[in-house]
Amino acid sequence: MEIEKIKKVILEKQSKYIYLSKVFIVPKYPLIKGVVIMKKPKNFIKYLIGLVTVIFLRIVPHPPNVEPIMATMMPFAKRWGKLAGLFFTLLAILSFDLITGTLGVWSIMTAGTYALLGIAAGFYFKNKENKVKYYIGFSVVGTLIYDAVTGIGTGMLFFKQSFMLTFMGQIPFTLYHLAGNIAFAAIVSPLLYKWVLDNPHLETQPVLDKVKSLFVSAD
Repeated sequence: MEIEKIKKVILEKQSKYIYLSKVFIVPKYPLIKGVVIMKKPKNFIKYLIGLVTVIFLRIVPHPPNVEPIMATMMPFAKRWGKLAGLFFTLLAILSFDLITGTLGVWSIMTAGTYALLGIAAGFYFKNKENKVKYYIGFSVVGTLIYDAVTGIGTGMLFFKQSFMLTFMGQIPFTLYHLAGNIAFAAIVSPLLYKWVLDNPHLETQPVLDKVKSLFVSAD
């Protein structure tokens, strides 16, 4: 009965909501029958900054297997919980693969694994402070899990390699991955949380108001 009332409210106030594929935006009810529900995107600019950060750091020249997805996902999961961690990682990986033309079966495995880590990060950071040690701790464990699933799993499933051959071949890539994620976790994660995600001036409406005022003053 209550769900019917919610549906009625949604229909009555459609002009106040936006739709992102099958993601409906409604306050108060975070989950209804498996449909993700979120408030009107006042944090759209923050997600955009996070996404641009990931894509930029992945495009510029960098050592092999060094990427900033873990470091940018963790602050989102800490600030808004497990669904934010899941959503951001899926968005970051799939958008990059689309832009670079590398979308494939492996994208499902990498995005799926990172999505699960995004959920885990939501639980882990729930009552944690914005401190480097927590970001580094999660990045180490998360990197080992991610590489075990995507590195070893991919080698054995798609390339039919033996476990030992895949394991030994994965070691240098995992060392690079760990070094990169620890560095990004120590620098990017706390700064992104403090300067962007926890910054009320970067909410969508204040940013739009600022841009609008610039155009008005220019006239």
